[in-house]
Amino acid sequence: MRRTRILTAVLALAAGLLAGTPPALATADAPAAPAPLAAESYTWRNARIDGGGFVPGIVFNRKEKNLAYARTDIGGAYRWQESSRTWTPLLDSVGWTEWGHTGVVSLASDPVDPDKVFAAVGTYTNGWDPTNGAVLRSADRGASWRKTDLPFKLGGNMPGRGMGERLAVDPNKDSVLYLGAPSGKGLWRSTDAGVTWSQVTNFPNVGTYVQDPSDTSGYASDNQGIVWVTFDESTGTAGTATKTIYVGVADQGNAVYRSTDAGATWQRLAGQPTGHLAHKGVLDAVNGYLYVAYSDKGGPYDGGKGRLYRYATATGTWTDISPVAEADTSYGFSGLTVDRQHPGTVMATAYSSWWPDTQIFRSTNSGGTWTKAWDYSSYPNRDNRYTMDVSSVPWLTWGANPSPPEQTPKLGWMTEALEIDPFNSDRMMYGTGATIYGTEDLTKWDSGAKFTVRPMVQGLEETAVNDLASPPSGAPLLSALGDVGGFRHTDLTKVPAMMYTSPNFTTTTSLDYAEKDPNTVVRVGDQDAGPHVAFSTDNGAHWFAGTDPSGVSGGGTVAAAADGSRFVWSPQGTGVQYTTGFGSSWSAASGIPAGAAVESDRVDPKTFYGFKSGTFYVSSDGGATFTASAATGLPSGDSVRFKALPGTKGDVWLAGGASDGAYGLWHSTDSGATFTRLSGIEQADTIGFGKAAPGASYQTLFTSAKIGGVRGIFRSTDKGASWTRVNDDAHQWGWTGGAITGDPRVYGRVYVATNGRGIVYGDTSDTGGGSDGGGGTDPTPTPTGACTVTYKVTNQWSGGFQADVQLTNSGTTAWSGWSLGWTFADGQKVSQVWNAEHTQTGAAVTVKNVGWNAGVAAGASVGFGFTGSWSGTNTKPTAFTLGGRTCTTG
Repeated sequence: MRRTRILTAVLALAAGLLAGTPPALATADAPAAPAPLAAESYTWRNARIDGGGFVPGIVFNRKEKNLAYARTDIGGAYRWQESSRTWTPLLDSVGWTEWGHTGVVSLASDPVDPDKVFAAVGTYTNGWDPTNGAVLRSADRGASWRKTDLPFKLGGNMPGRGMGERLAVDPNKDSVLYLGAPSGKGLWRSTDAGVTWSQVTNFPNVGTYVQDPSDTSGYASDNQGIVWVTFDESTGTAGTATKTIYVGVADQGNAVYRSTDAGATWQRLAGQPTGHLAHKGVLDAVNGYLYVAYSDKGGPYDGGKGRLYRYATATGTWTDISPVAEADTSYGFSGLTVDRQHPGTVMATAYSSWWPDTQIFRSTNSGGTWTKAWDYSSYPNRDNRYTMDVSSVPWLTWGANPSPPEQTPKLGWMTEALEIDPFNSDRMMYGTGATIYGTEDLTKWDSGAKFTVRPMVQGLEETAVNDLASPPSGAPLLSALGDVGGFRHTDLTKVPAMMYTSPNFTTTTSLDYAEKDPNTVVRVGDQDAGPHVAFSTDNGAHWFAGTDPSGVSGGGTVAAAADGSRFVWSPQGTGVQYTTGFGSSWSAASGIPAGAAVESDRVDPKTFYGFKSGTFYVSSDGGATFTASAATGLPSGDSVRFKALPGTKGDVWLAGGASDGAYGLWHSTDSGATFTRLSGIEQADTIGFGKAAPGASYQTLFTSAKIGGVRGIFRSTDKGASWTRVNDDAHQWGWTGGAITGDPRVYGRVYVATNGRGIVYGDTSDTGGGSDGGGGTDPTPTPTGACTVTYKVTNQWSGGFQADVQLTNSGTTAWSGWSLGWTFADGQKVSQVWNAEHTQTGAAVTVKNVGWNAGVAAGASVGFGFTGSWSGTNTKPTAFTLGGRTCTTG
């Protein structure tokens, strides 16, 4: 599965509750100022897929047990939660203008102070990413961040992103950090715990390797630079900088350098092997060995030859410890780890072995001899040392039935991240192109018993979303995704059993259902061979392939007639096509240019719409002929999404544009003959419809937009006359311009497409109607019985702070609603609350439940968090009241 995901815009958990205590990303070296408040509280979750993308890095803290992090190439960073065995997202606060900071090229967990963690962020080093890279630093394990912008770009989704880690903290003096930069920018150092950075100007090699010098886009032709930094902790003492530092460089002739004077001078390691790139360098300080995994290419897809070497730090001796002869390899080595409980145990992966499977190697004698995770008993039959259990994520079989020696599910591919838990020799995690796998009985490998490999990925959602649909009946959600095709969600809280198959598209680019017959669904997408269009007659549960017209090279966009009788398809490689029935033959449409986006009217089965380069097109004969609309003033480019409203013929909404031209939201009530631009909307990129609010006559509108100077997800219940922001600064998910839709069956629910954080959906606490200025809720019932409150300040900075509050029903009767009050002693002001609603009059604060957390059983707890301002002192409240009674403070 080859994953080079690029934003369309730049080229033209149990389902974990995302609300919680939100990570906050500052936009400078200070906590972010509070955003304008959303008018109501929304609860945000992921529609569970569990994984779906490349995990190039896993980092365990070596001081504190069960503290681990994972990085993704475009979907942010995560922290492991041992109690729930899930991952918590840490970078959802990254906003629209800095979407590139969802790409994480390296992570470092502080080995001195486990509360500290650092992330080097930036997605592309070429012009696709509008911002430079940055180093984020957190003193609360990623709950909040401070940021230092760098004078160069970083490449979380660039070639070579599986090498590393490029960011490292000195294990003896944690104010010292190093960062390896790409693009010839060299080695960088911070001496103040990541606040400021300067280039190590005497470092002798900025790297030379590029994947493809002829690539004019700058993507494959970028110098992959400095790729890892490793400290020898035995050469320092607590509080003094570590003397010996090893650095890996993307240079096939000069891959490893060393300093023995804390970075004052650097030398190429003598006697080192040449002809390969050093993907990883892992030090066993106990036995005095530096292990280096080599590949002839930078990865994560390529690599035809590789070696493993061991360097004796005391004698300077290099030893080839490769498990197989180089002539027998068709892959490079990358994943590399040492068992810190038994340092003579080392493991490595054949990361670029695509067929028949990846390979994992294990040695218990410092690389003297090796065993394999699988081998041939008699070709093509395999003997595996492991069993695989993917029952929690069953789609990892891809619905495949391969011939030996290939198996399903595969052990993996793109396996550049491999880590043994430093506190537990039985636990290992490794990343693949689609998930994190792990085992908790690894040492069975050595006894000859089979160890079990399972997904350890719940909560980590990393799909790129191209299209979304929420039909009025059947499954509540259908998705079009990059790399894994897409899913039919019958339950948003559960992982679907399988992605779309028959056929499998590597990427689904567009899908649609017939508005009057939601059982009829069509999808189009990309794949290396075979048809690019598929149909379903049972709401997406089962599929059959259509036939491509001549010249098709990619999915493009597709539209289903309102009654499912015909389809219009605008594929890549040829012009717009139409068909009656299920695509056994296609005819070329006239009057509309190739590459136009197409949609259908949701009432009239003969009416279809198109858009290309500022012109809107209409067909009234089922897509055979289109006529250009006379409407003017629409966006001139092709970064546009438009949809027709269900239930009303000719009601069309169009969003899109660019900052150097027309950009906003337009509405037509005459099938696109004329459009009216909505005032007050500075930018809009998506448009979707959901169930009308109680008492409202028009369906609810949703958009990813900029309104009132604020970027966010907005909702209107009054046909666009007024808008409410329904997300907040803690829940932004980078770029959300791919797709959006409401749910026609659940008022207020909205599904948001992200580029790497999967499908996010939000539910409202609002049950009111009328204009979108709010909508009331029923009075909160007065709870009975005892209560206990724990109030904790989790972060504090000059002028601001963040706090968590836990309210426990310590009585014997369940609550069906709650309202908690307290008084601040020092004039503090609440700025923003999540998981609750609040009011404040003077020093008195009242916080009450939202819809989803009203019920609190006896003995159970409910939590919420908030940010606030303070000056002088920030004394904690000492008294809390619930329904007129005083709560015990915990």
